[in-house]
Amino acid sequence: MKSIKYFFQFLIIFFLFLIFKIVGLKIASNFSSILFKIFGPLFRPRKLIEQNILKAFPKIEKKDLNEMINNMWGNYGRILSEYVFLKDFRKSKFNNNLEIVGQDILEDIKKEKKPVVFISGHFNNFELMAMQIEKSGIDLAAIYRPLNNKFLNFIMEKIRKKYICKNQIKKGIAGTKLLLSYFKKNYSIALMVDQRVSQSIKSNFFNHEAYTTTIPAQFVKKFNCKIIPIYIERINKINFRLTVNNPIKYTNDKSIEDITLDLNHIIEKMIIKNPDQWIWSHNRWK
Repeated sequence: MKSIKYFFQFLIIFFLFLIFKIVGLKIASNFSSILFKIFGPLFRPRKLIEQNILKAFPKIEKKDLNEMINNMWGNYGRILSEYVFLKDFRKSKFNNNLEIVGQDILEDIKKEKKPVVFISGHFNNFELMAMQIEKSGIDLAAIYRPLNNKFLNFIMEKIRKKYICKNQIKKGIAGTKLLLSYFKKNYSIALMVDQRVSQSIKSNFFNHEAYTTTIPAQFVKKFNCKIIPIYIERINKINFRLTVNNPIKYTNDKSIEDITLDLNHIIEKMIIKNPDQWIWSHNRWK
C-alpha cells in the first residue's frame, strides 16, 4: 500500500517539476509557495509544528504563530521548485540570486588543504551550501538522509550527486565510517546538525533536551579540526544570502558534550534570525 502511495506522490512531484521547468524560477517559486500553503498542512500534523515552535518561542502570540507556520509552508514550496533549477545554480546562471558572505574563508580553507567540518541546519535553500563549498574547489563529502519515498529518493540522489556534492553519504553507522575515511583523505565534511538522529546524545536545544548528533564533536576531539558554521537565508523570494562564519577552534579541555551544546546554540541563533525559514515539522524533541 505504501508503494502505491509513494508512486502517486512521485507522479505528482514529477508533473510539478515539468511545470516548474517550463515557467521558470520566479513563477515556479511563487506558484509552489502558494500550493504548499494550501496543501502542505494536510501532510504534517499541525499540533506537532505548534508544539515545536512553542518550545522555542513560548511567548509567541497566536497571530504570529499562524503567520510563521504559513510562511514555513510557503518556504517548503519554494525549496521544492528550486530543485529543478539546481543545475542552473551550479553552472552560475543565477549568480545574481546568490550573495556569498565569507567567500574568503572558503578560499583560505582551500589553500590550507586541511579538512574542516561544515555545519548548518535545514534552512533554505540548504542544498546550495554544499554546492557552493564544492564549487569553491574544496574536496567535500556530505551526509544526507534518504527520503522515505524510494521513487523520489532515486531522483533526489541523482540531483544531489550531479549538482550539489558528488560525494553523498547516507546517514547511519556505515555512513559515519565512510565519512571518516574521506576525512582521512583530506576531504572536508558537511552535515546538518538540527535533526534528531539515532547515534546521538541529549543536548539542550531551546531549553529542552533534544537528541543531537555528536559527529562534529567527535571529529574535533579525534583530529583537532576546525568547525565552520554556514547559514543561508532567503532574501526577497528567489534570492539568497549565504554566510560562511569564522572557523571555530575548540580547546582540548572541551568535551564532546560541551562542543555539541555550543553547536546547538549556534543553530538556535540562526533559527531566531528567520524562524519561518526553518523546517518546524520534524519531530526534533522526541
